[in-house]
Amino acid sequence: MDTKHIHPSCWSFVLIQPDLTAIQNLALKGKALQSSIYGARWGAGNAIDGIRYAPGEASYCSITLAQLSSWWRLDLLDYYYINRVTITNRADCCPERMTGVEIRIGNSLENNGNDNPRCAVVSSPVPAGGTVSFSCGGMGGRYVNMFLPKINTFLTLCEVEVYGTAYRKKTFLRMELSSSVDAAALNNTFLHQLQSALGLSSVSDVKLSWTRLPYQEVTHKAKKPTRFCADKH
Repeated sequence: MDTKHIHPSCWSFVLIQPDLTAIQNLALKGKALQSSIYGARWGAGNAIDGIRYAPGEASYCSITLAQLSSWWRLDLLDYYYINRVTITNRADCCPERMTGVEIRIGNSLENNGNDNPRCAVVSSPVPAGGTVSFSCGGMGGRYVNMFLPKINTFLTLCEVEVYGTAYRKKTFLRMELSSSVDAAALNNTFLHQLQSALGLSSVSDVKLSWTRLPYQEVTHKAKKPTRFCADKH
């Protein structure tokens, strides 16, 4: 009988997925917190609601109380390399409140994240309703802070946008297989199970493939000679 065997080999899988995070506003998926709140209408989340400006009394902005060293913090929920941060100022009044804001990026929560490395400072006045962008050169971190050090005032932010790329880790799967199952069936079944295990079933632009396809060898099993009973005399 001929038997098909898949030779024991080392395998790895390759993930091919376009990196779209650089053109997405990462802030929309994060969570925001601030040092204090001026009122229920002006919580930290207003600065990441996707609305730069709407008519009314700072109706879609975040506002702290007037206090020394006010801060606002965005948790991106993962590690990113930040390329650009964009801030929009309040449109109806008080544009001077944004002057002096420091943008801090990093992984530490020491001093509420305000001790993380500094990307930029809003050193020039931003007009009412104006939007200003700062390049952060790929600074890495999970937290993005707006910090007003040693200034006693309100911190008002009508929108904060963060653009960057995700931290990517290459994963290699190493394994040995030796089985009598059909190689083509194993290929399809294994890649399907791997995709499900990685949680990629809902992602259409991810492709899994073998670095080297399994191959087969046909082994001919020798037939045993047929034994006949000898005639007894």
